[in-house]
Amino acid sequence: MRATLRWVLWDVKDTLLKVRASVGQQYCKEAERAGLNLSPVEVENAFGQAYRHYSSRYPNYGISQGLDGRSWWMGVVRDTFSQCRVQDPALLDTIAHNLYHNFCNAENWEVFPDSKKALESCSSLGLKLAVVSNFDKRLEEILRVCDLLSHFSFLITSEEAGVAKPNAAIFDQALQKCGVPAASVAHIGDHYVKDYLASRSVGIHGFLLDRHNKHDQSDVPREHRLSSLEDLPPQLQQHID
Repeated sequence: MRATLRWVLWDVKDTLLKVRASVGQQYCKEAERAGLNLSPVEVENAFGQAYRHYSSRYPNYGISQGLDGRSWWMGVVRDTFSQCRVQDPALLDTIAHNLYHNFCNAENWEVFPDSKKALESCSSLGLKLAVVSNFDKRLEEILRVCDLLSHFSFLITSEEAGVAKPNAAIFDQALQKCGVPAASVAHIGDHYVKDYLASRSVGIHGFLLDRHNKHDQSDVPREHRLSSLEDLPPQLQQHID
């Protein structure tokens, strides 16, 4: 007998919401407050290099190496501006500190137009909702200021879990909190490996959100691929009836 769906796990960034302006623009805005005049394109490129370096050398916010989300992001920001010839250590620390806290503000995030309605529709089907996200511990505050937090029974961030998607252990932690078998849980996210393949590897019903039709993997059946979150509730309904 087929298990009835009980829970839906959600990715957050680029699934429910996205950064409103480019990193280059947001970083330059903060730098301007400190009296610096930098090019958003240069800063964006420098950020890309710093982010890749830190992600490779200190994966998942360097949790296993004694770092945390705040110190990790402070390092990324300092490295970004160092590449743009900002050398004053106190100034770098101030900008990094301010940017870390700025990203908890609602004005830096844009909730997708289909997000709230999809969350409400899933709840109205009798499903419980939770978050599994490769994010730092600021996520709860970000969801709160974006008026999304109340939809979820619990959040699991990779910083707090100590492990990041696509590692199956983060989904195992979520399943433990759900208290039901994997076959009674769905997961929705925008990343083919970290969301779709990783969730399905533990027996969860994985759905791939592909807003811009950029995923061409042939192993994702049409019924697992969503162009909008509006498509999700009807798919989930089939696993409830």
